[in-house]
Amino acid sequence: MGADGNGAGRTETLPVAGPETVRRDARRLLGAERGTLVRLGAVACLASAVALAGPYLLGRIVDHLEAGTATAGTVDRLALGVAGCAIAHLLLTRYTRLGAFRFGERTLLRLREDFVDRTLALPARMAESSGTGDLTTRVTADVGTVGTTLRRALPEVVPALLQVLFLLVAVFWLSPLLGVLILVAVPPSWWVARWYLLRSRAAYLAEGAANSTAVEGVTATAEGGHTVVALGLERTRIEVTDTDTEHLYRARGRTLALRTVLYSVAGFSFSLPTTVVLLVGGLLYLEGGASLGVVVTCALYMTQTSEPLSTLMIWLEQLQGGGASFARLRGVGEVTPAPTTRAVPADDRIEVRGARYSYVDGRDVLHGIDLDVRPGERLAVVGPSGAGKTTLGRLLAGVDAPSTGRVTVGGVPVAALPPEELRERVILVDQEHHVFVGSLRDNLAIAAEDADDAALLAAADTVGADWVRSLPEGLDTRVGAGGTTLDAARAQQLALARVVLADPHTVVLDEATSLLDPTTARDTERSLAAVLHGRTVIAIAHRLHTAHDADRVAVVEEGRIAELGTHDELVHAGGPYASLWRSWHGTVP
Repeated sequence: MGADGNGAGRTETLPVAGPETVRRDARRLLGAERGTLVRLGAVACLASAVALAGPYLLGRIVDHLEAGTATAGTVDRLALGVAGCAIAHLLLTRYTRLGAFRFGERTLLRLREDFVDRTLALPARMAESSGTGDLTTRVTADVGTVGTTLRRALPEVVPALLQVLFLLVAVFWLSPLLGVLILVAVPPSWWVARWYLLRSRAAYLAEGAANSTAVEGVTATAEGGHTVVALGLERTRIEVTDTDTEHLYRARGRTLALRTVLYSVAGFSFSLPTTVVLLVGGLLYLEGGASLGVVVTCALYMTQTSEPLSTLMIWLEQLQGGGASFARLRGVGEVTPAPTTRAVPADDRIEVRGARYSYVDGRDVLHGIDLDVRPGERLAVVGPSGAGKTTLGRLLAGVDAPSTGRVTVGGVPVAALPPEELRERVILVDQEHHVFVGSLRDNLAIAAEDADDAALLAAADTVGADWVRSLPEGLDTRVGAGGTTLDAARAQQLALARVVLADPHTVVLDEATSLLDPTTARDTERSLAAVLHGRTVIAIAHRLHTAHDADRVAVVEEGRIAELGTHDELVHAGGPYASLWRSWHGTVP
């Protein structure tokens, strides 16, 4: 928010996609790699089949030894077969893993691009009110969790599942009785998996929300550190952080408890088949119901199931966490976009009629604003802090729509214009200016992709950013994280240069030069005035010299237009503006 601070008090949470949406979007993402998945699945089946051959050949060696028919040649050939199967299994598994990692990276790339598109399409109100913590955790922790799932699930889950199935079929083939008995592990495994799945999604979503809240609190404290110290709020912020941390601790404790039950019951049930094979298989061997080789082979098969079954249980938990993170990522697209219109504004005249706006229901910040802004006019909006200036600027720029009343440009609601149409007509430049990671050229060209270097440098010169030409690498200088650090004043000039390049019909300046020193700010504003001649400029002013240079001045007090007129008219009227001017200059001219 701007200097008014009127946005405080309302927090909206970004939605989370429902199960059906998650399933549909997951199918769409996976469907884009259908050929890769089929190929990797076939290789995984082959690897699982090869894995069966080793224990079977060992069983044959045991049978030959027991029957006394073993020769050195026979044992050597069977042993070489075991070694060959192990090597083949290793190579097939490595191929599957490599392909799965490539599949995961391609799919994660599409997911990230889609998430960025959805985030950029968020209504500005929602993006701001939800806070940075929620978006930060979604784009970092949640993307990381989904990435791990995509990269590792296929090479681990599918082979593990196929290996278990192949091993069970092999046991049934060697000894139907042992095959039936090893199913004793199914009931407890099924019960604990069902119990876990019914509870885990909600628990992981709660953990993600608690993590977002904790990050938001810490970020807010760090960004407002000077304010916290100046107002003596250290204890309050510590208490808030402690509370958020406690909630996160409890949320993670719930997911840990679910995992503890899952792994404990699953571990016990997975040990049952091996025990059954050893006990019952031994009795069958003693009674002549099965050969020693069959019993050994079945025991080896059951021993081999331990690792893939453990992998499946681990991934049952990982997939739930990944599913919850995926739901949080896809939930960004569940935000209802602001309605748009196909109507084309007749001109650039801005009209405000009966506009009211509230951040908290029942507490209006603006109270029935009426205002006309003529094309080409320079209008200054002044008033005390908290009067509603920034909120009015956001309505005029189409960032927010009025709760009641209307704000139109050329007869069309400003907030209903499509984004591309809105950018061509109205641009809001406020006090927060972001420097993107990349070159200066990239940062400037965001506003005009086709602009050449000469145009970029001219825009920088227009706003007084002559320091751009003095940089060693000029426009190629890397800025942002890991590059040259731009102070607040230079970041502000960079944002103003973007406005020059964007060349809109109307510019709303929300104290856009507040971080510049008075001399530089005045020079920059004069340069902008020259460049924007003939365009509409609405300047939400903190320094009253801005109002002095404006065609008209609108004085906002307690959410209402208290006065409207030229600087001279309002000074001689002796009202609120004259009082502001007197407090600024000490005397009334």
